[in-house]
Amino acid sequence: MKHHLLAIILFLIGIHQLKSQNENGIVIGSKHIIQSTLLNEEREYWVNLPESYHKAELSYKKYPILMILDGNAHFKSISGMVNYMSTGYNGNLKIPEMIVVAIQNVNRLRDFTPDKVVTIRKNDSGGGEQFLSFLENELIPELERNYRTEPYRILFGHSLGGLLAVHTFLKAQTNFNAFIAVDPSFGTWDAETMDSKLESVTDNSFRRFLYIATANWGRRNIRNRDRHIRFYEALHSKSKNEFNAKLEYFENENHGSVPPIAFYNGISAIFDGYGINYQSIETTEQLSKHFQKLSQRLSWDMKPPEELVNRVAYRMLQGNSQGEKVKALTFFELNTRNYPESYNAFDSLGEAFETLGNNEKAIENYKKSLELNSNNANANHKIKSLSKVD
Repeated sequence: MKHHLLAIILFLIGIHQLKSQNENGIVIGSKHIIQSTLLNEEREYWVNLPESYHKAELSYKKYPILMILDGNAHFKSISGMVNYMSTGYNGNLKIPEMIVVAIQNVNRLRDFTPDKVVTIRKNDSGGGEQFLSFLENELIPELERNYRTEPYRILFGHSLGGLLAVHTFLKAQTNFNAFIAVDPSFGTWDAETMDSKLESVTDNSFRRFLYIATANWGRRNIRNRDRHIRFYEALHSKSKNEFNAKLEYFENENHGSVPPIAFYNGISAIFDGYGINYQSIETTEQLSKHFQKLSQRLSWDMKPPEELVNRVAYRMLQGNSQGEKVKALTFFELNTRNYPESYNAFDSLGEAFETLGNNEKAIENYKKSLELNSNNANANHKIKSLSKVD
């Protein structure tokens, strides 16, 4: 665990160094403003787009949304981790690429507390439902209008933000599909409030994924851990099928230090199985079943990533046996079925047919690739050269 944290710290130092080189134009996101009718105020949010977002060959691709509460505190670190975990550097492909959206705070006590917190002094807590309505009915529609998004959304929150994430998980209806709640502030819920929320939970919640991280609170540690364990076990007992959730305790992390490592573990838990090793894949049936199982767990149709299938296919196409080369065709064809708008998928299938000596089918697929991207010089060249051969 300490090795993971050290790696994260070193990575974040690198992010800080890149950010400081403003003269070189290195940035990790963009700032935006939305006028909220529901909150009657302007809200600022920051967006980090995946590396592949502006690549011409992937212009058809859509991305899930990761929404971060307390955005000013977590945007840089989480954007860096998402980028590293999803782009395949050093063979590391643990999660899909996603659009990271960070909401900047205006009044976190008001926005992150779903229930009124009774204190000696007057406070404006209890606006969580109104804030959620803003996220779901104003911000998400704006993101869908402006970006290529998948209908899969993850909500990340720490402390009071974690409380709001858990509350959202428990709702009968929500536009979020998975939740990372880091050391949620259950101290704002007394036993009666928590029991009431648990009593009203519906089957809809159990079609979502929930990750809860618990930090070490020193002298108050037992009380904090007990609240989280009690909540988790109560939910587990109500789940009729497999409980898609994980509770993790971090002995060596406190409330302030736990978010980065908890995010890493939480997002890894949500997409457990996504980063299957391409060398272990032998058939398209095996691969499809693997992602069908993952899709069922996440309640989201996840097709095998195009780049993963391509890597498997080329491994086989470049093999020594004719049987492996023929098998490669099934993988290239799988990509054209799953990603019919990808010119690269048809270009690769054309190359496979060419390697197997079927020039007619190779030309057919190169033409399809060219239809999808008229600037594909490789397909244009191949069509001309193979037509001369025929």
